[in-house]
Amino acid sequence: MTDIPDLTGRVAVVTGANSGLGYVTARELARRGARVVLACRSEPRGSAAGERIVAEVPGAEVEFGRLDLADLASVREFAAGFRYDRLHLLVDNAGVMATPYSTTADGFETQFGVNHLGHFALTGLLLPALLATPGARVVTVSSVLHVLANIDLADLNSERHYRRWIAYARSKTANLLFTHELARRLAATGAEVIAAAAHPGYAATNLQTAAPRAEGRRAVERLMAAGNRVLAQPAEAGALPTLYAATAPDVRPDSFTGPSFAQWRGTPAPSWRAPWTRDDRVAVRLWVASEWLTGVAYDALKR
Repeated sequence: MTDIPDLTGRVAVVTGANSGLGYVTARELARRGARVVLACRSEPRGSAAGERIVAEVPGAEVEFGRLDLADLASVREFAAGFRYDRLHLLVDNAGVMATPYSTTADGFETQFGVNHLGHFALTGLLLPALLATPGARVVTVSSVLHVLANIDLADLNSERHYRRWIAYARSKTANLLFTHELARRLAATGAEVIAAAAHPGYAATNLQTAAPRAEGRRAVERLMAAGNRVLAQPAEAGALPTLYAATAPDVRPDSFTGPSFAQWRGTPAPSWRAPWTRDDRVAVRLWVASEWLTGVAYDALKR
């Protein structure tokens, strides 16, 4: 794994830590001494992931916290139950990809609701603990597929026309716009918190096969599984950019870290991003809309 500094005494929250990139990220942070909260929707899977981490890393300090990003009530419950005064690292990792059209418990299109709004709300609710921790970081996991589409401010919930891959790309663009605006607001208030983003390139996880499996599209599921075997790098490698963004000393605010070879695989390196992900005007409008939709206001960052 990447050269991770000693994290003893630090607290980290990793969403979607029960499998794939999130699991590897949580395990490696724990290996270096961090106390890691595994923020997962399923208690059995989250608790089992914690047991696996302890088995792989004896003495690891991990705990389960129930978090369903598709339900803002669950996000608020998780934040209200967060028992630490300080939070050194928040990894907004969990996500869904190319799902059939559906809505969250609050009526948002699922990919936009889970991938962006759920994490926007979580970060805002945990902001006091982050601001109380000099050197804290928020790392949001986006995707190279954000290049497929900019967000549509007039149709954030894809109510007019839904195309699953475009909706996914828009949610990943939203991740980068969120990071861009969060970094700007943190800097404007002098907060010692870094907001950065990362992506895994093409990594073999259950993200690719979950949607076709749920729909019973066996041919597509087999095709995705074959791609994972032949083309993708393992989750161990896919988590490296996230770990780098979370721990490396040279990470800058609003940076985007990904694999070095064609944004596909390899060691962590600065990654190209679509110019629309640094659009200040759109970032502000998305931020305002996100506060209104979630009911979570970042009052500490307002001047």
